[in-house]
Amino acid sequence: MKLAKVELPGGEQRVAVLVDDGVYVVAWSKECRSLSDLLHSDNPIERVRSLFDANATLIATPQVRMLAPLDHQEVWAAGVTYKRSQVARMEESESAASHYDRVYTAPRPELFFKAMPRRVAGPGQPVRIRTDTKWSVPEPELALVISPAGKLVGFTAGNDMSARDIEGENPLYLPQAKLYNDCCALGPCILIPEQPLDLAATCITLVIHRNGTQVFRGETHLDQMKRSFDELIDWLFRDNSFPDGVILLTGTGIVPPNEFSLVAGDLVSIDISGIGTLSNPVVQG
Repeated sequence: MKLAKVELPGGEQRVAVLVDDGVYVVAWSKECRSLSDLLHSDNPIERVRSLFDANATLIATPQVRMLAPLDHQEVWAAGVTYKRSQVARMEESESAASHYDRVYTAPRPELFFKAMPRRVAGPGQPVRIRTDTKWSVPEPELALVISPAGKLVGFTAGNDMSARDIEGENPLYLPQAKLYNDCCALGPCILIPEQPLDLAATCITLVIHRNGTQVFRGETHLDQMKRSFDELIDWLFRDNSFPDGVILLTGTGIVPPNEFSLVAGDLVSIDISGIGTLSNPVVQG
């Protein structure tokens, strides 16, 4: 099942079930009036089905505006979970290369705060390049949707925008390289699987267009991740609580070549098997 947060033609925000040719708006109940109410219920799929009106009208996708699929959840991120990311981080900073090398193999993962909801773009909304960077890239990632109880509920696609030159100058600058206005995108929906994900069959694809021309394409598969979902969630919830739930970006296995940097006007598209495509224009300033 795919859940989307949408804005209807009249401006009302609702939750909808996303299908191939449109959306069906989920009916509200006294106990369930938000996306989080659905996600954090004991059985989200059964809760949605209990609220689903068999006579509901299919709304064509172009008639609604897709929003980032979160309410008040914090967004966190994991780093250096793919071998390609480890290599890229070591290339960024000679002085910090050993730190990135060690964290890839260490029991404790790299986890950092990424964004609050107001800094998160939805489908079609812009992601931003910092004004003080000359080397900025998107980082396409699978995002875990997690309940306040630490239960993995679903998955969405994420873009962890990163200023590589700022982080490379000094690892202590990581918060500035990662956390700023419009630094993250999520969407287009939350996949609530009825069966465990097939990691080897789940492909993440990144495509970047500039002036209508494809300038980069890369892909990876989830079985290339070094750490498991349960492992990352366990570390994230150690001595930490998330009463509104949390979304965790799981790291990237796709890194453009060192000579590549995003520029304003680029279009970043991230596709994940079974979830769909998250596309965002790039702005700066």
